[in-house]
Amino acid sequence: MPSVHKWTLLLLAIFAATIDVAAQQSRGVLNQYWIVDRGDSIPHIDILPVPVFSRPIDLRRYRRMVEAVKRVYPMAQAAKAKMHEMEGMLLSFKSKKERRQYIRQCYRDLLHEYTPVAKRMTRTQGRVFIKLLDRETDYTAYELIREFRGGFVATFWQGIGRLFGHNLKTEYDGENEDRLLEQIVVYYEAGLLR
Repeated sequence: MPSVHKWTLLLLAIFAATIDVAAQQSRGVLNQYWIVDRGDSIPHIDILPVPVFSRPIDLRRYRRMVEAVKRVYPMAQAAKAKMHEMEGMLLSFKSKKERRQYIRQCYRDLLHEYTPVAKRMTRTQGRVFIKLLDRETDYTAYELIREFRGGFVATFWQGIGRLFGHNLKTEYDGENEDRLLEQIVVYYEAGLLR
């Protein structure tokens, strides 16, 4: 009889752990799957690495960057899609005048749609957006503006950006300088940040 009691406790412990794991999975904390090894089912749980910071200010910066990625990454993806759409449309136009009119119309639409969003961005969100724009499109923000609107307009917006502490010519470096940002983006793409 005592052995039955031990098995019952073991089953209850496994059941409780499974419920706890399911609750953590719904929050995106970890990933669980089962491995069958020589007829035995073994639960395998991948737990996300937890960033550890020696100073509280570093933790605050990390959390601020996570919130910035959550807010601006969808906009960077939308910019990438819009750029591909514009490139396809620009190839279909025969005359330079039609291309210019199309670019101006897209420019007006983008300003109308994203100016209210950009006005509410924090400086951190602006810096992250500039870097993610380069990550998604392989062009810096300055190069995109120069390509579609011309050098004068690009220089104007670069000057405005510099007034607010931004550099539109900033390039994304996921291997060195922006390694933490790359990690956050990977987690966001995997759905692990909520």
